[in-house]
Amino acid sequence: MRRALHGWDLTPEQAVALQKRLAADVIFDRPLLLERVKHVAGVDVSVRMNQKGEALSQAAVAVLSFPRLEVVETTTARMMTPFPYIPGLLSFREGPVLLEAIAKLERKPDVFLFDGMGRAHPRRLGIASHIGLWLGLPTLGCGKTRLVGRHDDPANARGAYAPLIDNGEVIGVVLRTRAGVKPVYVSPGHLIDLSSAIAVTLACTTRYRLPEPIRAAHKAAGALSPLEQPDDSTSA
Repeated sequence: MRRALHGWDLTPEQAVALQKRLAADVIFDRPLLLERVKHVAGVDVSVRMNQKGEALSQAAVAVLSFPRLEVVETTTARMMTPFPYIPGLLSFREGPVLLEAIAKLERKPDVFLFDGMGRAHPRRLGIASHIGLWLGLPTLGCGKTRLVGRHDDPANARGAYAPLIDNGEVIGVVLRTRAGVKPVYVSPGHLIDLSSAIAVTLACTTRYRLPEPIRAAHKAAGALSPLEQPDDSTSA
């Protein structure tokens, strides 16, 4: 599931230039048929300080059965945080540790859900699109906050959405996953179209605002202590 696209030892200026180049390789108009999806994966990274005051990035990948949404595998990885926090460059901060956790998976998910952006990004290469290029697998972004673009408020009903527009281009949607709660920002990552990204997000969302795969990964990443040695993987 992994191919090396580039090195990660880059300056912010080099990272921006790389994003502009890689964005042309993203495929964001390919339908994903839900009836063919057997496993979905959520990813998340937690950054914590150790006793030395160093920032450690702890990644988790949770694979869930679909459509039952039961956790069947979880993998983790950790490393020193390699890149500063800069809006729009999240993949250079979280990408290396995420790829380490993904490489440990025994199952091959049919689609990955990222708590972040896909094409809803100033250079059309959010973390879901960027890591999707590394994996060569369908990915989508489902973020809690807007990075770029403008939109109207969607209706207050589950499944309602409004287009997210930047420079005259629809780059995603603002999707209401539950009535009465704040919407999320959904966009294609790689090898998926916007309609499929919306369908996957809604199919993976139950009682909460965020999809279950992302919630499961967030829980696993947050449960790791910098002073503990995490298990490489668990499987059910």
